[in-house]
Amino acid sequence: MLITIAQEAPPSTRAAVLAAALKRGFPAHSMANGRGGEVIGIAGTLPIEHMELDGISRVLAIHKPFMMASLEARDRSVVMVGDVAIGGGSPVLMAGPCSIESIDDQIEIARAVRAAGANILRGGAFKPRSSPYSFQGLGLEGLKALAAAREATGLPVVTEVMEPEQVELVSEYADMLQIGSRNMANFPLLKRVGKTNVPVLLKRGFAATQEEFLMSAEYIMAGGNTSVVLCERGIRAFDAAFRFTLDLNVVPSIKELSHLPIIVDPSHGCGKRSLVARMAMAGLAAGADGLMLEVHVDPDRALSDGYQTITPAELGRIHRRGMALIEALDGFDKVDDLAPGFAAMSQLSSLDDVVLELERIA
Repeated sequence: MLITIAQEAPPSTRAAVLAAALKRGFPAHSMANGRGGEVIGIAGTLPIEHMELDGISRVLAIHKPFMMASLEARDRSVVMVGDVAIGGGSPVLMAGPCSIESIDDQIEIARAVRAAGANILRGGAFKPRSSPYSFQGLGLEGLKALAAAREATGLPVVTEVMEPEQVELVSEYADMLQIGSRNMANFPLLKRVGKTNVPVLLKRGFAATQEEFLMSAEYIMAGGNTSVVLCERGIRAFDAAFRFTLDLNVVPSIKELSHLPIIVDPSHGCGKRSLVARMAMAGLAAGADGLMLEVHVDPDRALSDGYQTITPAELGRIHRRGMALIEALDGFDKVDDLAPGFAAMSQLSSLDDVVLELERIA
């Protein structure tokens, strides 16, 4: 059940709810509800109506299995990565190479993506690869390269952690921990990052349903870490023409179900460099809170995933077009302002008049 405690509630109310859950052996988890109060998720049912507690503003006895991640639990979350807000209304750009190759290269790429509009620097120090013979990343040296690039540019950094034993080490260097697609259901890893206070980027497994995706986020939140950002990165489908199929249905769908921000990774989502820009625009149009893009100064020489990696110049174009798209969509979302204009257009007799009216509305 979900119990919402108002901001003005006495501390004794919270203590009584947690004590009642403990007495019955029910796991209980709490988080801020975005309105100054608190929501407590109980894996069981308490007789709240008979407990006579002050400051209980809402009780949901029946809830979704992902109770802490659900939109019923709280207002929409804004996750801070350094000084960058994800979910705050302005889409973020996470950009950088698939794999970190050297300190100098990472600093060069970091400066290039920052100039192109990126807010957060990505780069893989530990890389899960389909082949055991492929480049697996630089490990600790890669983490040091990320830290050096952050020092040089001021960009916060996100990198993947692959094992529970790596979490403490990676947390020393990263501003955000990435859980990769292959580890979405690695429950020991999810529990471990749930015990940190470092924001987590959770990528959807490429054979995962929407509910499985949200339940993995629930594992992290149940551990106490509520700073979770979801990432749609493509799912396996029947068409061999594409590495994966970017499932943009899940973006607006998750926004109907969850308060967590969600971004889109079009690089993995299509696996073809020529398609990345268009799918990035599609992700933003679907309502994504940002994009994650693989960027390298010389993609053809990248040590991993060069075929889906774009240049900093292309990133700059995506940034400019993306901002223009968001501005246009925000303008056209103002239905009340547009309705009179469209009504007036129905009275226009020539194509030129219609064009002029559309320009006035825009």
